Amino acid sequence: MSDTLSKTERRVAWTGRGMAASDGAGVKLTRVIGQPALPDLDPFLMLDEFGSDDPQAYIAGFPDHPHRGFETVTYMLAGRMRHRDNKGNEGLLTAGSVQWMTAGRGIVHSEMPEQEAGLMQGFQLWLNLPARDKMTAPRYQDIAPERIPTAQPGPGVTAKVIAGEVAGVKGPVEAGATEPFYADFRLEPGSSVSVDLPSGHNAFAYVYEGAAEIGGRPVERGTIAVLTPDGSAALASDHGARLILVAGKPLREPVAKYGPFVMNTEGELRQAFLDFQAGKF
Repeated sequence: MSDTLSKTERRVAWTGRGMAASDGAGVKLTRVIGQPALPDLDPFLMLDEFGSDDPQAYIAGFPDHPHRGFETVTYMLAGRMRHRDNKGNEGLLTAGSVQWMTAGRGIVHSEMPEQEAGLMQGFQLWLNLPARDKMTAPRYQDIAPERIPTAQPGPGVTAKVIAGEVAGVKGPVEAGATEPFYADFRLEPGSSVSVDLPSGHNAFAYVYEGAAEIGGRPVERGTIAVLTPDGSAALASDHGARLILVAGKPLREPVAKYGPFVMNTEGELRQAFLDFQAGKF
């Protein structure tokens, strides 16, 4: 396939594997973006994959913790997780659901498992906010599985469209300045498709089942492929695969981050800690 890629199709600029990490109260996960080899991919700050059928790997969950200055996107593939925050929002994430939370000027929330056995699997993505929106009012979107449409962009290919558009099917989320694209693709054996992505958006694909060809290059399970900035994304699989394809408009702004806060300057970062300690979230 690599020899037949047109000039309008994106190439693979970099591939890498996630690293083992833990977060919350000891939840075991794989950090894909936000690790030393890939600290960020403007406007994406972090991508974690979690997946285990061992309750000891996830049962402690993510107790109350703060955020400021960015958005968190949780996409559940399997399991049940309960969200609560200090703005009065509460929601149950089930298989196929999405939580899109805009932390803005400050929110304190928890995400706790509502199961003691079985598989818990999904992704959490951190999406930066531009300087003008970092102190906006917090917002919470709880998107049930039935609200996420499925597109069929080619023979043997289906896509759950969370944000952006695939083959004329639009996702339920719109998120301002970064104009994100987020879709979960299933490729049957022997299938291929070219997916239109917004010009200039930074984009990546992460294969979480099987193996795929992305931009003509083989990409194994557990591998992220960072794409060049312009053109469509060429996806194919000989034996079947599932992958997420994500893109966003880069902000090209300074990033100052520490723990749960992401701002533009060290001074703003210090103020975030002071505001949290003073109970201003």
